[in-house]
Amino acid sequence: MLAHPLHVKLLSKSNNHGVTVLNDFKYRSVDGDLVGIVGNSWNLKTDSIDVTWHSSKGVTKESHDEIVAALVKDVKELNISAIETNSSYFYGKIVGRAARFALIAEEVSYFKVIPIIKNFLKKTIEPWLDGNFKGNGFFYEKSWGGLVTQQGINDSSADFGFGVYNDHHYHLGYFLYGIGVLAKIDPLWGQKYKPIVYSLLKDFMNLGQRDNKFYPTLRCFDPYKLHSWASGVTEFENGRNQESSSEAVNAYYSAALVGLAYNDKNLIATGSTLLALEINAAQTWWHVKVENNLYGEDFAKENRIVGILWANKRDSKLWWAASECRECRLSIQVLPLLPITETLFNDGVYAKELVDWTLPSLKNKTNVEGWKGFTYALQGVYDKKNALKKIRMLKGFDDGNSFSNLLWWIHSR
Repeated sequence: MLAHPLHVKLLSKSNNHGVTVLNDFKYRSVDGDLVGIVGNSWNLKTDSIDVTWHSSKGVTKESHDEIVAALVKDVKELNISAIETNSSYFYGKIVGRAARFALIAEEVSYFKVIPIIKNFLKKTIEPWLDGNFKGNGFFYEKSWGGLVTQQGINDSSADFGFGVYNDHHYHLGYFLYGIGVLAKIDPLWGQKYKPIVYSLLKDFMNLGQRDNKFYPTLRCFDPYKLHSWASGVTEFENGRNQESSSEAVNAYYSAALVGLAYNDKNLIATGSTLLALEINAAQTWWHVKVENNLYGEDFAKENRIVGILWANKRDSKLWWAASECRECRLSIQVLPLLPITETLFNDGVYAKELVDWTLPSLKNKTNVEGWKGFTYALQGVYDKKNALKKIRMLKGFDDGNSFSNLLWWIHSR
């Protein structure tokens, strides 16, 4: 059998008796060199990831006042009647954004805003779980065995194709992040909605027919490629595809957090394992490093990050932006900004290369404040001081991000 570069990396970390790697037996592919492996079975071992609610280092005490001031302002502006979208994707981002406020409040020990956040999360999440959200909602579809949206089942282009099974882990991941946080801060609420929450999880986290016969096994995750695909049942000339590796990471991270909230050890283990593999895959194939020699030298110099990863090709552009929009390409592989982001971008040298590649694209542009936020956040990995200066000057933020979240990120580096 042939092993791709990530297989080889994970094989080397495990004890594989009776397995022989034929280093001179190689085929070049879009995924890198495929190497011959002789053996009856492979043991792939990835470094474990300790899934946590908060940043690993914590927030510096001297930064608490600045974060609290931003947090109070952001929480004060939470207003369910001001939400104009009924898209499952954009609504999910709003839920995830609000949930971040609760965890930031915990990190800076400013607990008085948590009841307000909890109330907002209940009002935004419950209509989707109860099935009475106006204009959209989730329901089960028997043909393919999964959740679809009211809009998506009637229009294949609505909700980014959720009705034809596109982006399921993206949309549900944002909702599950908010649900996990709400179940953490209000365990009674969590128990009330647990059966419905697990239905959302099973849509893309089901381990097989014995686990739940109503959903397929791991809808999005590819056990051979070791990463997810965002495309659903629509056929493409170049096979399946996935644009945002970071939103895939968010899906499995959020699933593991739901496991933490419910003290479900099996869910924690499954979520954290898929999370670790998704991060490894993102760092292998989406994060383009010249020295890895995975892609051609010219491609690597022009593209420090992949836009869309297809089964048979690599795209510089995005579904919604040209390849020249480097800030768009960086941002879609960073968002949402979470504690797990520090694991996804744990290579400071690469983070600097990516930011340096992106910054010229931001010059003399308007309406890019949201993308600037993610670019400067990544700069904070290796240059906290200058990144903080730039973040303090921002005039706007992505709809899933906030000033509070950016300050939390920088002050926890």
